[in-house]
Amino acid sequence: MFKPNFDFIEELKWRGLLHDTIPGVEELLNKEQVTAYIGFDPTADSLHIGNMVPIMLLTLFQKAGHKPVVLVGGATGMVGDPSGKSSERKLLDLDALNNNLEGQKRQLMKFLDFSDAPNAAIVVNNYDWFKNWSFLDFIREVGKHITVSYMMSKDSVKNRLEAGGLSFTEFSYQLVQGYDFLHLYKEHNCKIQMGGSDQWGNITTGTELIRKMAQGDAYAITAPLVTKSDGTKFGKSEGGNVWLDPEKTSPFAFYQFWLNISDEDAEKFVKIYSLRSRDEIQQAIDSHKGNEFLRGLQKFLAEELTIRVHSDEDLNLAVKATQVFFGNGTSEDLISLDIQTLSASLEGMEKFQIENSKIQSGLPILDLLAVETQIFPSKGEAKKMILANGFSINKSKVSNADEIIDQKFVLHNKYIIVQKGKKNYFVVELI
Repeated sequence: MFKPNFDFIEELKWRGLLHDTIPGVEELLNKEQVTAYIGFDPTADSLHIGNMVPIMLLTLFQKAGHKPVVLVGGATGMVGDPSGKSSERKLLDLDALNNNLEGQKRQLMKFLDFSDAPNAAIVVNNYDWFKNWSFLDFIREVGKHITVSYMMSKDSVKNRLEAGGLSFTEFSYQLVQGYDFLHLYKEHNCKIQMGGSDQWGNITTGTELIRKMAQGDAYAITAPLVTKSDGTKFGKSEGGNVWLDPEKTSPFAFYQFWLNISDEDAEKFVKIYSLRSRDEIQQAIDSHKGNEFLRGLQKFLAEELTIRVHSDEDLNLAVKATQVFFGNGTSEDLISLDIQTLSASLEGMEKFQIENSKIQSGLPILDLLAVETQIFPSKGEAKKMILANGFSINKSKVSNADEIIDQKFVLHNKYIIVQKGKKNYFVVELI
């Protein structure tokens, strides 16, 4: 007899990850190993931290002993989900979709167990079963089971109609997604679809198709849409989406994002995103209270997620870069940073560009600081700070106002990091 490793629904409640369910799902999960799926639309070649909630749902589902299915939407990606959108998405061609699908699949493989275990995860692409459907066959065999009034009652449709309308392409999305659920029910005995609360209408269209076309029972589990303590949508930084692809969002920037969340958000998000035990999470929360200035809870979460999304090495570099520019990091720490981490950590600092040839031939330090750049308003001001021992290059004190700046001061053949006082950093970039 199957016995889950833990009560999945109760776990979601504790973590603040449960919004709604179809009655009976908890009893089902506690009596048999169940298959559930979540769909990911390939609107980009990388997932972002907004996708971490559905990833957590699948991860926890598998850890409870159940079988997760990842659906990548090669077909639904061609249509575009109107849920939560104020305007129609740009439709992608097949080549762009396939490129995006491959990028997302590589990332998803990092979070779930795809071994030969009884509850091993699988990846499916709905293009594989939609590519052979003709339009007439689909509307004849599937469309006749869902009424227009039923489809019109969905919030995703009503909201768009009130906002100015939606195309037939978008209107048909819930029917296409509903058929995904029916197909997985028949082919993989998949009885649950999970997703964000905005997906409730799409999911229940699937349960309706299963009831009418397969005379079966299927269930929905949705999670709340995650917001920050100020009520704004979670998942973006000042630069836009926080991506899981290190080429789009560096591990340093990823680490910094979590490190800089508010204390209130940290207590909420650690339950949502950490895979540590309840005792460890609660202990981290308790230790944080009264010691908020140490940002211990933020570090707890930032470290775990940077390792899970990237690697231990990426975390070490991110921590080192943080110490260099915001702590007591040394010149050796700075020099040890790779070019990607260093470049990412310099974002937001004032930059000056000078020709590489001027450094190659040797440039007097006062000319660098007050002629080639405007780091100081005059050579006199620059000299005064140098002689007062308040100036550093690449985290090393410079006390000689006659110093010649040449290639040995250049990091990765590109940067010279200038620091005046304790916290004022400037970047000299060679071009």
